[in-house]
Amino acid sequence: MLRLPKTLLHDTATATLAEMLAGVRAEPSTSVAVDASALQRFDSTALAVLLALRRAALQAGKTLALQGVPQRLQDLATLYGIAELLPSQA
Repeated sequence: MLRLPKTLLHDTATATLAEMLAGVRAEPSTSVAVDASALQRFDSTALAVLLALRRAALQAGKTLALQGVPQRLQDLATLYGIAELLPSQA
């Protein structure tokens, strides 16, 4: 399972994305789970990172599912009309 960091803002997005993309590529399963429960400080950049992870997973023939998504991040995804692109697991 991939884990998002506590802080995901514009200045940390590139490094976080690089690390997470490596995790997507290394995942042997056809389903990639991303744990977002640690996220405390973030902005809409977090959505861009998650969408890039989704694209990478789909290109690799995998699915992406989020776990522990903070309510504020869910609200941002809904506001931007992309909530259905970032499905959450129970």
